[in-house]
Amino acid sequence: MTTVQDDLARLWREHPQRSVETLGRQVTMGGHALTELVVSIPKRRFAYHEFIRQCAFMANVSAAPTILVAIPIAVVVSLQIGTLVNQVGATTFIGAVTGLGVIRQGAPLVTALMIAGAVGSAICADLGSRTIREEIDAMRVMGIDPVRRLVAPRLAASVLVSMLLCGFVVFVGFATSYLFNVYFQKGTPGSFVGTFASFAVASDLVVALVKSFVFGAITAVIACDTGLNARGGPGGVANAVNSAVVSSATMLFAANIIITQLYNTLFPAEVL
Repeated sequence: MTTVQDDLARLWREHPQRSVETLGRQVTMGGHALTELVVSIPKRRFAYHEFIRQCAFMANVSAAPTILVAIPIAVVVSLQIGTLVNQVGATTFIGAVTGLGVIRQGAPLVTALMIAGAVGSAICADLGSRTIREEIDAMRVMGIDPVRRLVAPRLAASVLVSMLLCGFVVFVGFATSYLFNVYFQKGTPGSFVGTFASFAVASDLVVALVKSFVFGAITAVIACDTGLNARGGPGGVANAVNSAVVSSATMLFAANIIITQLYNTLFPAEVL
C-alpha cells in the first residue's frame, strides 16, 4: 500500500503538480511583463532598441514561412469550398464563403502556426542559451530585472509582429483565393468580389487581429518562461525549445476555439 501511495505521489509531482506550477509561473511572468510595459513606457525606461531589434528578427524568421504556408492553405480552402458550392448550386456565393473562411479561420490558424513554430522557438533558444551561459544570473546580480530588460520587449514585439502577420495572411490568402477561383475554377471576378463585399464585415478582421494579439502574447510568455528556466546545457536548450513550441501550439489552438466560440455566442450572425 505504501509503495502504491508513493508511486501516486511521485506521479502527481512529476505531471499535474508541475503543470500547475508552470502555468502559475507563466501567468505571474506575463503579469509582470505587462506591468513593466505599462510602467516603463511613460517613464521612458522601455528598451526600445531591444524592441526594434526583436521586431526585425521575428519578422525576418517568420515572413517567408508565412507566405509558403498561407498560399497552399488558401488554395486548399478554395478547392474544397468551390467543390462543395458547385455541388449545391450556389456558385455565386463562392467569394463570400472562401474569403470569410480565410479571414475568420485561415489567417488566425496560419498566424498561430508561424508564431508558435518560428517566433516562439527563436525566443526560447535565445533566452535558453543566455540562461545556460549564466547571463541571466549575472543580470540579476547587477540589479537588472530580466523581465524588464528581455521579456517585456519580446512580448511587445511578438504581439506587434503577430498582428502584422495576420493582416499579411489575410491579404495573401484573399489574393490567392481570388486568383485560383478566377483562373483555375473559371469563376467570375465580379461575383467573387461582390459576394465577399456583401457578407464580410469589419468585425471579422477585428476578431482575427484580436486572436493574433492573444496568440503573440501567449507565445512570448511561454517561450520566455521556458527559455529562462532551461537547464542541462545545450541539450536542455533543445528540450526547452521543443517544449515551448508544443506548449505554445496547444495553447494557441485552444485559445482560438475559445475566442471563436465567445464571439459566435456574444455576436451571433444575422440571418439574411
